[in-house]
Amino acid sequence: MMNVAPAIVVLGQNSVTVARKIITVLPGATLYGLAGRTSGVDVSFTNFGETLRELFAQGTPLIGICAAGILIRTLAPVLSDKQQEPPVLAVAEDGSAVVPLLGGLGGVNDLARRIAQALDVKPAITTTGDLRLGTTLLSPPPGYHLANPEDAKKFISDLLAGAQVKLEGVAPWLSNSKLPIDPQGDLTIQVTERLVTPTANCLVYHPATIAIAISGIIDDAVTLVQQLLADAKLERASVAGIFAPITAAADTAIHAVASALGVPTRFFTPNQLESLLSQGYSPAQAAAIAATGTSPSSPSSPSSPSSPDIAIAIAPQPIDPNTIGQPRGRLAIIGTGPGGSQWMSPEVKEILKSATDLVGYKTYLDLVGSLADGKQRHESDNREEEARAKMALDLAASGRYVAVVSSGDPGIYAMATAVFEVCDRFALPEWDTIDIYVAPGISAMQAAAAAIGAPLGHDFCAISLSDILKPWSAIEQRIAAAAEADFVLAFYNPVSKERTWQLAEARNILLRHRTPDTPVVLAQNLGRPGQAVKVITLEQLAPASADMRTIILVGSTKTRTIKRSDGNIWVYTPRRYTEQ
Repeated sequence: MMNVAPAIVVLGQNSVTVARKIITVLPGATLYGLAGRTSGVDVSFTNFGETLRELFAQGTPLIGICAAGILIRTLAPVLSDKQQEPPVLAVAEDGSAVVPLLGGLGGVNDLARRIAQALDVKPAITTTGDLRLGTTLLSPPPGYHLANPEDAKKFISDLLAGAQVKLEGVAPWLSNSKLPIDPQGDLTIQVTERLVTPTANCLVYHPATIAIAISGIIDDAVTLVQQLLADAKLERASVAGIFAPITAAADTAIHAVASALGVPTRFFTPNQLESLLSQGYSPAQAAAIAATGTSPSSPSSPSSPSSPDIAIAIAPQPIDPNTIGQPRGRLAIIGTGPGGSQWMSPEVKEILKSATDLVGYKTYLDLVGSLADGKQRHESDNREEEARAKMALDLAASGRYVAVVSSGDPGIYAMATAVFEVCDRFALPEWDTIDIYVAPGISAMQAAAAAIGAPLGHDFCAISLSDILKPWSAIEQRIAAAAEADFVLAFYNPVSKERTWQLAEARNILLRHRTPDTPVVLAQNLGRPGQAVKVITLEQLAPASADMRTIILVGSTKTRTIKRSDGNIWVYTPRRYTEQ
């Protein structure tokens, strides 16, 4: 089955609309578009062949909105192992046809059906086994694992030749198919969560019916869980997930076990476990019962003889972890850079694609563009940082994947500090369960410096001229100290509608230590429509020169300018700090 998010590859803008329809049923998909011919895509590429073959080699399912022949000719040189190849499909530019090409063992036909349903067409499935047997034995549905795919080819051939099959175990997708099921059949399909050794003429499917619950801190939890499974003669492929009380969500042992078994983690709130705990079950036992929906006859079942903090339970049907409890909440504080998507890091784009909720100032959320499609947007005024941080933390505590969106770098006069300050001041216990991560971005001062040369080439500092959160006396003292120390200065938040005099006062302080002709860079709307970067002198710096969308760089006594033949100016600060 497909376990990697697919890539949708388009060669022209006309195909983007069809791609967006496909993404509605494949929300984790990445949209690749040919540079110069497409816009609004996640990744732009210039070489179709190299891009396609690289994605194929990485095992990424491929959906090409193009002619099937293009895909076939492009991938032909790298086709080798049918067992390993990812799904590859061709979709007509107008969405009228969905053709699975490769990846029968990787679930290509199921993927084709999902895409075809989104496009309201019939998939062009040609696999004989699928058509005649009404199911895909090589690619079982979610919740089932085929233990011996190497035996499936002959098995299917025998079925198509007229052999009968007996079904041992419960699997509705098999019993409701067109399989020639007969209790006396020569072939056998076995559905079990137990450790078994496949024999000739037998396919073994392991259903995801096992729930492992963990509570408390456990030394070497991975080894202990593996031993418990072996002692109970249970197949690890049947483990559906690791379950625990939400209070243990930050326990690294739980996530280590989940990673080792390749399954998700899910957590239960105290309210969800309260009834079971009141009956005498341990937290681990209660979580295992809640995950499987079992009704134990006594508090001794399910149990784990080797550890009171681990419990194993088996459900009568495969478990879908997505419908049980909640995932560990995630909060990513991201910086989109000062302007458009070209300055947004690949890491930030991946976070935006995966997040369920976006929290931020409306202007910054708008900068995200199509990456915000399908997300819950939570907009607020730019000054409501504390309320915004609390909202983001509360959302994440409920199991959401929240991205707090800042422009520039989130740790420079932005939301990262606000989130951690709120965590520190209020320290709500439910916030302790959240996985918090900061993803850096290009800062406004970096972008401004790059646009004009290298004014930050030697020692520099950044000062915000906003006195909303700190007194002007502190700002004044820092400007004077930085000027005396001969730093290049980056001024953030230089003026606003309510604040104009601060910039003039900052200039006056600087003129006590700098000559009037000191170069000053004014960079406005960086990376956005209306971008303007110009160089003036320190004596020309005035409140009318800037607004809140402006970053100001003031040179040191060593900063130099280079006038070019085309009339433009470069500004740089030498790294060799010697007399010129």
